[in-house]
Amino acid sequence: MKPVKVGICGLGTVGGGTFNVLKRNAEEIARRAGRGIEVAQIAARRPNPKCETGATPITADIFDVVNNPEIDIVIELIGGYTQARELVLKAIENGKHVVTANKALIAVHGNEIFAKAREKGVMVAFEAAVAGGIPVIKAIREGLSANRINWLAGIINGTGNFILTEMREKGRAFEDVLKEAQALGYAEADPTFDVEGIDAAHKLTILASIAFGIPLQFDKAYTEGISKLTSADVNYAEALGYRIKHLGVARRTDSGFELRVHPTLIPADRLIANVNGVMNAVMVNGDAAGSTLYYGAGAGMEATASAVVADVVDVVRALTTDPENHVPHLAFQPDSLSDHPILPIEACESAYYLRIQAKDHPGVLAQVATILSERGINIESIMQKEVEEQDGLVPMILVTHRVVEARVNDAIAALEALEDVVGSVVRIRVEQLN
Repeated sequence: MKPVKVGICGLGTVGGGTFNVLKRNAEEIARRAGRGIEVAQIAARRPNPKCETGATPITADIFDVVNNPEIDIVIELIGGYTQARELVLKAIENGKHVVTANKALIAVHGNEIFAKAREKGVMVAFEAAVAGGIPVIKAIREGLSANRINWLAGIINGTGNFILTEMREKGRAFEDVLKEAQALGYAEADPTFDVEGIDAAHKLTILASIAFGIPLQFDKAYTEGISKLTSADVNYAEALGYRIKHLGVARRTDSGFELRVHPTLIPADRLIANVNGVMNAVMVNGDAAGSTLYYGAGAGMEATASAVVADVVDVVRALTTDPENHVPHLAFQPDSLSDHPILPIEACESAYYLRIQAKDHPGVLAQVATILSERGINIESIMQKEVEEQDGLVPMILVTHRVVEARVNDAIAALEALEDVVGSVVRIRVEQLN
């Protein structure tokens, strides 16, 4: 049987890794796929010194690849929204299958892309778009297909996890660790997507759609970054038995689906709370399997390439057998997607860590307790620290029971209006992940 020919668009970190894995493991991959897989063309603006492309034809124009009649599968690794969308849609129009690692493209334009792919009878695979080398999309879409998924929670951005790990273990300030992350290549020169939760929200949007059978709705995901976290909050959380992680949470409720990315206190004895450095982990709770945890490298040259090549193998297997009966893009049949709404953050429910800076006056704690009680917010634990010498203020740290966010917003506004409360109340959500 003749080999399947693929074209790689983008020869950066992931593109170079993909070429290397396909070349190095060609015999093993062919045994798994049932046919040989040949890189017939590469589109790249500049060579990658980490891969020897040899006699493989290289073009500077990515559209040469999608218009090449010999190419069966286009591997899109250029990133971004605009040109990548145009490239993928053109490949589909030309009847080519697509494999991509582009989480932003899928989260924002996936509904359009999948509809076009169904129309043209081609496949679009995107395992590498979430959590690098961890096969979490396949696990949810196929391995857990018997389950009604209740919730999932993930550390799905390695840069943010590296920063929080360094802050906790070494007592370093956010700005200091961010500079190191940039120097090490973990964070971009503009780190906004990583530290403000946008990258994680792209990935969470994809996971939620596959878990719950809903259309991709990135614009409804709540995002909150880690740039305002202080070492004090990291230490207070530790003293209370928690770790702070930048978590993506998607949860099914009777009213709708929660879709949110934010700093989160997690009990320190949870496995996911002990995922450190640049590693990723996703925890999924299903009604039949219970909670399962998927851990590994969330980025990197060959870790991500592993997921890209696995998708290529899946496409080749489908081409070799029955391409009409492949797994649906979002796990559920396209005409069976749910219209259950995504909830606004005010309607989401969580427990809360609140840090209040108050003047050292009698009765302040009683006022705080009254404000919370009047709004139906129960306190689980409270910690009052010594008066801080530099400003004479007393830090009060409270952890509440679970409550709807709108009540907490109202309580925070009332707390900040108290004469003896100074500055803003720090609020971090708490998830037990039971």
